[in-house]
Amino acid sequence: VQLQASGGGLVQAGGSLGLSCAASGSILSVNAMGWYRQAPGKERELVALMTTGGGTSYGDSVEGRFTISRDNAKNTVYLQMSSLKPEDTAVYYCNYIAYDVATDSSVNEWGQGTQVTVSS
Repeated sequence: VQLQASGGGLVQAGGSLGLSCAASGSILSVNAMGWYRQAPGKERELVALMTTGGGTSYGDSVEGRFTISRDNAKNTVYLQMSSLKPEDTAVYYCNYIAYDVATDSSVNEWGQGTQVTVSS
């Protein structure tokens, strides 16, 4: 599975920004896609994940401000970020996880990071 992320950039505090990530390759029909982020000197943390069935999970720090959505037909996940804060500044990584029943193994793939910078 290959992940191609786009979006990100520089925005002022209080502004909005969007990210997208398209998956290609051997996509399993049941999977979760989403975003993690890592700020300098900090551990990678969950931003948001969404399953093919529509289930979502958000990190505490973004709940209510960020919205994840996906287009299963396009194997693409979107992240709409609003009310951005300087502490949202980080490299955002797209993630794809799935369980392959045929091989009894898990699949966990990462996209290239995309920088999001929020100025105060």
